[in-house]
Amino acid sequence: MPCDPGSPPIRVQVGGVLLAAGAGKRMGMPKALVIGEDRQPWLARGVRVLAEAGCDPVVVVLGARAEEAQSLLPDDIPVTVGIAEDWQSGLSASLGRGLVVATTFEHLDAVIVTLVDLPDLEADAVERLATVPPLDARSALRQARYGGAPGHPVLIGRDHWAPLQRSLTGDSGARKYLIAHDVEMVDCSDLGSGRDVDSPTDRLVVAPNREGNEDHQQGRRPRQRGDDGVL
Repeated sequence: MPCDPGSPPIRVQVGGVLLAAGAGKRMGMPKALVIGEDRQPWLARGVRVLAEAGCDPVVVVLGARAEEAQSLLPDDIPVTVGIAEDWQSGLSASLGRGLVVATTFEHLDAVIVTLVDLPDLEADAVERLATVPPLDARSALRQARYGGAPGHPVLIGRDHWAPLQRSLTGDSGARKYLIAHDVEMVDCSDLGSGRDVDSPTDRLVVAPNREGNEDHQQGRRPRQRGDDGVL
């Protein structure tokens, strides 16, 4: 008699949420429009990182100059776009919109949230955050840590989406909620710097200037992580 293979393993269903709605005042343009050193739009790169890590669906939240940003999305990866109409009110609007869109996908157990201005984030860091026991996925809260400092990405289990949305105000993001609910820190120091790029002086970037040409701007050392982001 052949062996019963048993039931198939339970697979954790994780989506990706890329936040890219801000005006990027210190960058001089929305970061969703920035072209990186590798000649790839940050927006397209962020989508690819999430998709390569197995996130499905990938949700991109846009706001400032959203129509221009949408033209930079990759053609070969399905993307669900959410528009944060009130993006000027701060990060809470962007994160809240991302969670609202994620809620429409009933199969999802959790989402990985990351930012568009993390040009050295790779899929392996996303995969590390997404590695959770299936029965714990919906209650999970996990945040990447780099050299002892909290960073991105962040995994948010579905059980937290509604209460987190209710807690969001202004530009404070999810920091207080994560701390209050004992977020699990996951060391990713071996996978990247975890630093965001906040202005052209933080790092070499290529961005359209006012005449539509390209400016190459050599930057200083990336700034230390501040109070922005979903931290």
